[in-house]
Amino acid sequence: MSIMFWDLTLLGVFLVFVSSFLIIERKKIKREGLLFLYHSKWGINLIDKIGKKHERFLKFLSYLSVFVGYILMIAMVYLFAKILVVYLFQADLVRAIKIPPITPLIPYLPQIFKLDFLPPFYFSYWIIILAIVAITHEFFHGIFAKISKVRTKTTGFGFFPFFLPIFLAAFVNLDEKTMEKRSNFEQMAVLSAGTFANILTAILGVFLMWGFFSLAFSPAGVMYDDYAYGFVDSVHITSINGINLTNPTYETLVNLTIPGNLNKILVGDEIFLGIKGISTDGEIALYYDSPAIRNGLSGAITKINGENIRSLDDLSRVISSHEVGENITVLTYNGSGYSEIILTVGNSPDGKPWLGVNFLDTKASGILGTVSAFTTSYKNNHIYYSPNFLAAKFIYDLFWWFVLISFSVALVNMLPVGIFDGGRFFYLTILSVTKSKKIAENSFKIMTAIFLALLVLLMFFWAKSFI
Repeated sequence: MSIMFWDLTLLGVFLVFVSSFLIIERKKIKREGLLFLYHSKWGINLIDKIGKKHERFLKFLSYLSVFVGYILMIAMVYLFAKILVVYLFQADLVRAIKIPPITPLIPYLPQIFKLDFLPPFYFSYWIIILAIVAITHEFFHGIFAKISKVRTKTTGFGFFPFFLPIFLAAFVNLDEKTMEKRSNFEQMAVLSAGTFANILTAILGVFLMWGFFSLAFSPAGVMYDDYAYGFVDSVHITSINGINLTNPTYETLVNLTIPGNLNKILVGDEIFLGIKGISTDGEIALYYDSPAIRNGLSGAITKINGENIRSLDDLSRVISSHEVGENITVLTYNGSGYSEIILTVGNSPDGKPWLGVNFLDTKASGILGTVSAFTTSYKNNHIYYSPNFLAAKFIYDLFWWFVLISFSVALVNMLPVGIFDGGRFFYLTILSVTKSKKIAENSFKIMTAIFLALLVLLMFFWAKSFI
């Protein structure tokens, strides 16, 4: 039976269990704001014990927590601005992403929106990750409150009424009156503690993912980025698909191509088979007439004439061992199955045997690019890795989602908006600088209003991109 069958079965069992619990404990569930909350005393003794035993160390960590809080707030504002630019000016990309900018994290999200560039997100992933992320987040709020002599009155979990009976939130109910009497820094340490916990769990998740990947996966093929191409000045292009040309523009070339087909382009006596694009200095990027593009080669190259290809060196060595014009059998893997194709080794512009595939050396840029590069630095982007046992990919994808969600929760929670910890954190920052409650309150209200208005704007442009 498939993973989906067992996952849906688990979802059904969970819904029955939680529904029964809500019915039995309905007198203890209260409506507070948008949530139905179940209050308990679970974990309070442990919170108090850890807070008391490690008070000195936790006070040291409180400085780090506040510092990380500021870094996350700055990073989130920057990312929000980048996202806003995408939604305002890149409608094609927004359509490709498909997901609305305000979407609850629900099981099967990639499957529902057919986001093939993301791994599947099963219910089993959702419940495990949500439990770890939410419990550690709230637990850290509690222990950092303890070192500031703020009592945890109750703990528990909550439900959005629209998603009953699915558990969506955990909480610690602190003594707010005592909390407000503490210094601004102590309050900020408590507020940032949850996101600090999420960053710690995310970093732990990265190392677990690294370790698991090295044990559970092995190199099994080579993945290329594109077919081989070169740059030429348009003045040298003499014909396309049999139509003679004189100094054509890029737009003319594009209009004369047949989408989805090979397009014969002559540059003097040299043949090219398609247009890739145009460079910043006006040169045209054309695909070489190579075996790969001519035969529609796709997927990871795993074997050539029965010999395993596990690295770029393997690919180069094996191709170099064959003569130009010699037929070879190439085995590829496209993510769902293997296919075999017979190619004739081509002659590269340098006069060497080749397939005509291209490998790009891309450099990480920006916050997201840097974080992504760090979290995947344990593997080569041009190598296909095969799982060593049946459940390897399922477990690896669980780690992947855990890291992504932990980082995401940490970032979003520090957005300077009223409903998040970052909102109160921002208020206390302004209060510390200005010493004026009025200025701090007005700044808090204005910042919240700005971000809520921008969220509405994001939703508008998301909807507009599909019109």
